[in-house]
Amino acid sequence: MDILKGLSLAVENVALLATLPGTFEILLVTSGAVRRKRGNTSCDPFSCRLAVVIPAHNEAALIARCVASVAASTPSAGQREIVVVADNCVDETAALASEAGARVLVRRHLTQRGKGYALRMAFEQLQAEGFDAFLVIDADSVVSPNLVWEVVERLNAGAPAVQCRYRVLNQDASIRTRLMEVAFLAFNVVRPKGRCGWGLSAGIVGNGFALRGETLQRVPYHAASIVEDLEYHLRLVAADEPTDFIDNATVYGEMPAGGEAARAQRSRWEGGRLRMSKEWTPRLAAGVARGQWRLAEPLLDLLTLPLTYQVLLLSLLAVLPGALRPYGIIALGIIAAHVLLAAILGGRPGKTLLALAAAPFYVVWKITTLDKVFSASRDDANWVRTGRDVESRAR
Repeated sequence: MDILKGLSLAVENVALLATLPGTFEILLVTSGAVRRKRGNTSCDPFSCRLAVVIPAHNEAALIARCVASVAASTPSAGQREIVVVADNCVDETAALASEAGARVLVRRHLTQRGKGYALRMAFEQLQAEGFDAFLVIDADSVVSPNLVWEVVERLNAGAPAVQCRYRVLNQDASIRTRLMEVAFLAFNVVRPKGRCGWGLSAGIVGNGFALRGETLQRVPYHAASIVEDLEYHLRLVAADEPTDFIDNATVYGEMPAGGEAARAQRSRWEGGRLRMSKEWTPRLAAGVARGQWRLAEPLLDLLTLPLTYQVLLLSLLAVLPGALRPYGIIALGIIAAHVLLAAILGGRPGKTLLALAAAPFYVVWKITTLDKVFSASRDDANWVRTGRDVESRAR
């Protein structure tokens, strides 16, 4: 009996230590999301010459749609240019992008492959040409009609960097995409909104973000990991270059509805975050110890478990008859409030919350991806393009 009691106590303590950073992080961003947003005016206003940069690797099926969507959101064409980076393409991406009205930069490199390298090349070349602001849109995306205008307005007002809402385009394609919409609303809407509510840097999620040229000069884009967006945001935070959040403009990305593409995408995201956690946790912790409090929230974020595993461990604490049961119940309540707020901010709360009925199946599916997650967390892990459902339908 003493052995079982000791084992139970050990499990509870491990679960507490594993979930505590995430509980604080989720409470922080959820409470911040209902606060009045504070504007960011840390730089002098300017009138920007903007390049909308679309990195693309074998995106022939979707690139024309993306360019057309961005063009429809682009006023004052003389000061805005759509630039597609055809990165190591072996299909008709470059030709179709040009036909759609974009300028095309062709990049080929045998070993340096991936979105981070494509963006670095584009930023360096376009800065040399006199562009002084850059908006990044993924090639599988469409944007809200006001997106470019809102980005320009916010950059002109002085923000060093901005991030728009990023949501799922094909959210009704499958159970998985409906659950991804819930996750995106929490991760890409509540979280940046909550950070800004507390005066913190909103973060960068890789699609629908923009940078001033001065920001790139102070913090060069040398992010080349498989989660280049997270890596670069950590560099920005370390350099005290905050990102503002544009809550009234959205970029919609097409997500794989299931199959191997979905497994590869999820493994890349979570494996990349695990790698960043291993690399950056000591640096951020050392900064916090020196009194750099702006690094505390990014540290909590890196230590936060994926929501699925957070809920599993907290549920375990909530059912075990130990002293930590109240903590488990309260922490689950915080997550429930977080998800409810995400559903409300998405504009379809009933339909969004209904998707959670399939969550147990999603949990099982995620557990089967753990081997790929750990593989993707290795330092030598390579960027792999996510397959598109439209390509499968065309075959």
